[in-house]
Amino acid sequence: MNKIYQFIALNFKELVRFFGSTNFSKSLITVIAVVTPIALGVWLKHTEIGLAIGFGAFWSSPSDVHGSQKHKILGILLSAALVMVVSFIGGYLHYQPWLSMIILGVTSFAIALISSYGFRASLIGFSGLLALVLSFAHTPDELEIFEYSLLVGLGGLWYLALSIFWYSINPKGQTEEILYETIGRTGKFLEIRGKLIDRNNNRKKLQASLFVLQSELTEQHEMLREILILSRKNSGRSVYNGKRLLVLVQLIEMLETAGANPVDYPKMDKKFEGFSEFTQLFQNLIFKMANQLQLISVLGNKPKQIPEHDSLSTCFDEIRTKLLNLSKSNKANAYEAFIMFQNLLEYQEKQFQKLKRIKWLLSDNEVASDEFIDKKILKRFLISQDYSPQILLQNLTLRSTIFRHSLRLAITLMIGFVLGNVFSFQNPYWILLTIILIMRPNYGLTKTRSKDRTIGTLIGGVIAGVIVYLVQDMYVYVGLALVSLIIALSMVQKNYKASATFITLTIVFVYGILQPNVFLVIQYRILDTLVGAGLSYIGFLFLWPSWSFEEIEKIVAKSVAANRGYLFQIADFYNRKGQVSTSYRLSRKSAFVETANLSSAFQRMTQEPHSKQKNLNKIYELVELNHYFLSSLSSLSMYIQHQNTTDASDKFNAVISKIDNNLSKVLQTLDSDKAKDEKCFVEDISSFENQLPKLESNDVNFSEQENTEMKRHHQEEQLVREQLRLLISLSSNMLKLTSNLK
Repeated sequence: MNKIYQFIALNFKELVRFFGSTNFSKSLITVIAVVTPIALGVWLKHTEIGLAIGFGAFWSSPSDVHGSQKHKILGILLSAALVMVVSFIGGYLHYQPWLSMIILGVTSFAIALISSYGFRASLIGFSGLLALVLSFAHTPDELEIFEYSLLVGLGGLWYLALSIFWYSINPKGQTEEILYETIGRTGKFLEIRGKLIDRNNNRKKLQASLFVLQSELTEQHEMLREILILSRKNSGRSVYNGKRLLVLVQLIEMLETAGANPVDYPKMDKKFEGFSEFTQLFQNLIFKMANQLQLISVLGNKPKQIPEHDSLSTCFDEIRTKLLNLSKSNKANAYEAFIMFQNLLEYQEKQFQKLKRIKWLLSDNEVASDEFIDKKILKRFLISQDYSPQILLQNLTLRSTIFRHSLRLAITLMIGFVLGNVFSFQNPYWILLTIILIMRPNYGLTKTRSKDRTIGTLIGGVIAGVIVYLVQDMYVYVGLALVSLIIALSMVQKNYKASATFITLTIVFVYGILQPNVFLVIQYRILDTLVGAGLSYIGFLFLWPSWSFEEIEKIVAKSVAANRGYLFQIADFYNRKGQVSTSYRLSRKSAFVETANLSSAFQRMTQEPHSKQKNLNKIYELVELNHYFLSSLSSLSMYIQHQNTTDASDKFNAVISKIDNNLSKVLQTLDSDKAKDEKCFVEDISSFENQLPKLESNDVNFSEQENTEMKRHHQEEQLVREQLRLLISLSSNMLKLTSNLK
């Protein structure tokens, strides 16, 4: 019975979160923006005016996605302008079929090409495609085409007004939702890292999960940067945004610290089997921190319910006591184990400090003005989109993925148009609408959407058929259509199959109001969806397909180059000490972003046909090596930032130079048409290791102060030596792998 109550409570919380989400509020605004003018138009007997304004509002809504308010407003305005122009063009598509087909192809190609300017631009283009395709569904009888187009543009402004009004009521909603989602995902990341400590867990599978999660977190960090930095008032600092930015900084550093690996787990398993109690101790500690982050994520903005530090402090005290006993042990390898575990403990202490800082910032505490980050510095961390015409010109080639997608989409729409007219489908525009909703630049998403759209339509058709058979009440249909539309729009990003189901329900109920033979509508709806989904899938396979293996090496090169830049900044800081520079932080951000991009590209590759997964195993090895390389860099970075390190030796700089040389050759190999047989410098690190002092317990025979200093010195030796050994090994393996890849 308790399990049932827990299940109900959990689902109830999820339902409450869904109703409080920005996806739900946006879908509600969209439905209000669409239904209100249509209802007023019908009531005032100016139905066409109401429909035009409603269509304009609906077509302008896709560009209202997460981001700064400035970018949202600009996106909606551009969408309104585009749908107005497209509606004017679309008004003339009902006269000569052959001419309509050509105009459809040319216009859809031009609109799709807008996505060359990034994600928000692709949504603006999607609005234009919606307006173009749905112009086949409605031809104004009472209005002139230019009047209809102007009213469509007015509908976009009407939606913008509602969006701004909602933002004025709930300006923090978007920020809070993404921030707490990011906190929860960071907790999940820590939890998986904790599982990696246990040798009995499937580390390969866990590592793959980390790759995906790190990509998601990097994307959310970028989104939060844009929202928080660009939303700050020019007249002064916003305390709310300033505190949230400081939380974001802590989350970014937590990701880096969690990704860092101060110990080689397989080596630790083999060498320190006699100290297995530390595995459980460290796991419990990491799990508790992860659970606290996930609890904060669930609680949301409730400062008084933020968990206390007590249980974590107890865990730290227990580990410190065990480590103190270990440092005095005469057991073989005890001192070396102590140094390794001490380094691991200090990393967790850094995480604990960040966690405490996050809790403090999310509470109702005041933050001194000098703690806020300067806006000029912050803006350097934003990735600004280049909107010059040169970008468009660079994409006017078959080598461009966007160009091929635009051409593929245009040809597929033209084929769909011909089939819809030749075979006299009831609503041929449904085929076109299905194509623009399903077809994407990459194979994996196109295939998934084709499947989800088909299954969702079939499920929706069956459910709608049962309801229509049992209920013949127009008012019920109106209510169900509105509810279905709200749910469908709110689930587009989260669950496309469910969204397709509710969209089908909406369409069937709307037609149930307009005409008696609803079952015929359901049949045609399913048939049109099957044709559109089939055309989308086949079109991708045969019309200038874009396969990941064609681009993956360039993405690998970008990630390697970013890691190389991060390595240079770390080595430079270790040599000169002092304050961490902005260029250092920028190089770190670039390394994480490019590594996340590489993970995403590889995930896309795994979703493609086996015949197109060329060198998949080698590419996966490269992705793994690159992640491990960044993890090792992060370990080195975190240590030298937070410890008083000794002067960098010539040996250190020599090994850094060899690592850099290996990475340089990796980049040359990836950029070359011919593989080169390069010598790898694996043996250099062994000679470097032999010159370092061995960590033995009999070295520690000094005063307490000298003893502490010696332990600190040994910790630095252990970590720096371990990471350099790992970095040069990884860079050498990358070089071997890329040479074989070519």
